Amino acid sequence: METIDLIVDRLRQKLSAESVEIEDQSHLHAGHAGAASGGGHYQVTVIANCFNGLNTLARHRLIYDAVDDLMKKEIHALSIQAYSEDEL
Repeated sequence: METIDLIVDRLRQKLSAESVEIEDQSHLHAGHAGAASGGGHYQVTVIANCFNGLNTLARHRLIYDAVDDLMKKEIHALSIQAYSEDEL
């Protein structure tokens, strides 16, 4: 399974995300030290009701917790946008 598919599955399962959009930005980081390890750079936009009432840091923690084991190899960096449905 591709890394993007793994990320989407984790966020949908663990956060009950209504929407997950991911852009692979690894090509923008060619030559970067993180690129040498094989981990990708991804921009994620997540919409989930579990973000209601949470600040940005708490939302990011939930996302990092959901993909924790992928951060060891498949993911080098995440750029995160996290919204509740009420914010759209």
